[in-house]
Amino acid sequence: MEPSYTELNLPRPVGFVLGGGGSLGAVQVGMLEALTDQGVTPDLVIGTSVGSLNGAVIALNPTGAANRLSHAWARITRHQIFPGGLLAQARTIQHSKTHLFPNTGLAAVIIDFLGATTTFDDLTLPFAAVTMDIATATPYVIEAGSLLPALLASAAIPGVFPPVDHDGRRLYDGGVVANVPLRQALAMGARSLVVLDCTFPGHLLPPPESLAETVLFAALVTMRSQSILEAPLVAAHVPVVYLPGPSACRCSPFNFNSTELLIEGAYEAALSFLHDLRVDGPGLYGSPSGQ
Repeated sequence: MEPSYTELNLPRPVGFVLGGGGSLGAVQVGMLEALTDQGVTPDLVIGTSVGSLNGAVIALNPTGAANRLSHAWARITRHQIFPGGLLAQARTIQHSKTHLFPNTGLAAVIIDFLGATTTFDDLTLPFAAVTMDIATATPYVIEAGSLLPALLASAAIPGVFPPVDHDGRRLYDGGVVANVPLRQALAMGARSLVVLDCTFPGHLLPPPESLAETVLFAALVTMRSQSILEAPLVAAHVPVVYLPGPSACRCSPFNFNSTELLIEGAYEAALSFLHDLRVDGPGLYGSPSGQ
């Protein structure tokens, strides 16, 4: 008989699926801490955008990833990822025509998390980073080579960071086309999925009260809509455990001031959910929707 998790009855291989969301990726750290406490570990990992960064750390060392990520996230600042003020942004966009920030700060964070020369072959588990091929506007999954360019591409938010030329393609953030890469996880061979989505799954987003909040609200709703449509289709074939997030707050994906609160809230929500969860065959356990 094929082994499965006693607690959740998840058929192997179990895929951890990590979505994008900028600084909201701290939510995934709390979710991972809860999964670790419950003894739920992956056999393969796939991520998009910030989820690819967190996912690569999991794939490198599944047992120590929660502790490493909690310490690494505590060091991240907005200025590190998005350096310079308005004048620097103006100079960057005047020169580049396409983006506001260089990706040097993002590269430094990736190196801090994983090292400068780490490759996919160095990872303990199979791992994939999801990007978008600009030429076709479709997901492009990277599973080999150096991690640094793959993760830079997966997190290359259009208009914010420059595109990345890799594998003979020009790539942008995979969140545009597959923010929570469920189908791509199945293509890797997963027979059950555990989803670490950081756009406050299971909770309604607070109504926007400013122009900036309205733009962010629209982006988060768009990302969530992909998952709402896709999760039930995938769950018809395999168990999909969709972990709940913390209560939605007015947290910007571009600000890292709420990291500690997001980690703590996600941990408590996921731990309570997992404690009472029983999986019985294919189906959607939890939901990305706030309905």
